[in-house]
Amino acid sequence: METTLDSIRDIRLYQSRTGYRFSIDSLLLYDFVNLKKADYIADLGAGAGIIGILLAKKYPYSSITLFELQENLVKLAERNVLLNKLEDRVRVVKADLTELPMPNSSHLALNIYDLAVSNPPFRMLKSGFMNIEEEKAIARHEIRLRLHELVDAASYLLKAKGRFCLIYHPCRLSYLMDTLNKRELEPKRLRFVHSTISSEAKMILTEAVKGGKGGLKVDKPLYIYKEDGSYTDEIMNIYNL
Repeated sequence: METTLDSIRDIRLYQSRTGYRFSIDSLLLYDFVNLKKADYIADLGAGAGIIGILLAKKYPYSSITLFELQENLVKLAERNVLLNKLEDRVRVVKADLTELPMPNSSHLALNIYDLAVSNPPFRMLKSGFMNIEEEKAIARHEIRLRLHELVDAASYLLKAKGRFCLIYHPCRLSYLMDTLNKRELEPKRLRFVHSTISSEAKMILTEAVKGGKGGLKVDKPLYIYKEDGSYTDEIMNIYNL
């Protein structure tokens, strides 16, 4: 597998040159997490590990598990944990999230995580263009993981009052809210992401609390670009530029 070595904020990351690569969505989700502390964090569908590794820097006393299904991405995540000298706090688990709780997984404790995060595939099968590159297709379309299966996995892993943060597409917002509620994950905070101040929302950041009470806060919109095409000040800060 041919790779590139890239830098973002205060980490370095190996990525496949032609396979799945992280996008701004990963940075937006990392920035959206606002817990004061988190002892145990799960990154569900971690890819090459960018979100979990960034959170390891944000929460320097946390223990983080990167769950990933695809073998090539598991290997990249393991390299990236070592590259960023986080092997004492970050581990990579090759796992099919649809099989949680997994048989013979005594090493995997359920109901202990303070926080679960995910940048999941949000396109339904037979919707939109499906990439011929399998790694990219699995990351973007619900080929191996559907939303309700992801939410089930988050519910299994989170402790009571644990938080689940994810980035998703607004066209499926009603389905997302319904799926979370059916699994006792109460939506508590939303933030709509727009390309510019004059465009419709392109993504939505969501935080839900396991066993939380009702009451939803909608944060101010996040704009990626100014009208001249340059990044907004907030995005510059997220990238640490």
